[in-house]
Amino acid sequence: MKQLLNTLYVMTQQSFLRLDHDTVKICVEGEKRGQVPLIHLGGIHCFGNVMVSPALLMRCAEEQRSIVFYDRKGRFKARVTGPTTGNVLLRKRQYDFSEESEGPIGLARSFVAGKIQNCRQLLLRGARDSKIPSDATELRDTAGELGNSLRRLEKARSLDEVRGVEGYASRKYFEVFTNLVKRNRGNFALKGRSRRPPRDPMNALLSFLYTLLHHDCIGACEGVGLDPQVGYLHTIRPGRAAMALDLMEEFRPVLADRLALTLVNLGVIQEHDFDCRVVGSVLLNERGRKTVVAEYQKKKQIESKHPLLKKKTPLGLLPHLQARLLARVLRGDIEYYPPFLSR
Repeated sequence: MKQLLNTLYVMTQQSFLRLDHDTVKICVEGEKRGQVPLIHLGGIHCFGNVMVSPALLMRCAEEQRSIVFYDRKGRFKARVTGPTTGNVLLRKRQYDFSEESEGPIGLARSFVAGKIQNCRQLLLRGARDSKIPSDATELRDTAGELGNSLRRLEKARSLDEVRGVEGYASRKYFEVFTNLVKRNRGNFALKGRSRRPPRDPMNALLSFLYTLLHHDCIGACEGVGLDPQVGYLHTIRPGRAAMALDLMEEFRPVLADRLALTLVNLGVIQEHDFDCRVVGSVLLNERGRKTVVAEYQKKKQIESKHPLLKKKTPLGLLPHLQARLLARVLRGDIEYYPPFLSR
């Protein structure tokens, strides 16, 4: 159980939440694990097999505290709210915000800044750990170029300029990504970023992890009442969860790229976990997908100190916390969106 940003996150399986006067009492197999005053909570998020008593459901609905349910993988399932909810006002503000001149640009800059800085940190860490001098030099040089991209980003005055900086920084980042591969580099070299379809095992692994992360970010948007389809950095298209794509940018290096490198460098994922198709595409096979999903779920349980909240939190909750911060920006509660920055 974690209480963060006025929200109670319950991840322990078989938990039972019930109303005890003006508090939420959390029990697991009949044993009390915690108790939180309702006045301190704005909402409750339940992951997996978590039960909530009817009395607590009705009390939260009456007082406009949402209770959100996800499956164990973090996919959004349902939200329980009262007859009148503030979500419609938040979504209206989200739609109106997209028509403003400066607001979307500021948010897009923040999303991209978080992504570039986290990519830069990954390269610098790789340079420190590298035993090949030429690899370390290239990684440090590219990290320096990403630093220059951050300075250019500050001067961007249109969404196209922001997207241009992001595109350039991503290209430079992936040009040296292979330098981070320490094991079986011949088979896991990144031969340029290819998506539809992936042309090599590393691209296939990254694309699959990005898909898992994308689902988590959709759930995070739904959980706080945002419309996952309406974003600012990514253009709006039918069937495209643009806001979820915006939100996931800062997490690509943290939750996907690092994990991909760990799985390859430790030999958890190997060549036999992929299938090559006649058309030249490479995809994870069933065994590979099961391995990656299991490792991704383990990764989400690792705790990291949130630089803004100054509290340790599971990595899997980061999209949910950032979605709440994003909602606060749209409501005008805080002035700017602070992206999550890894160390």
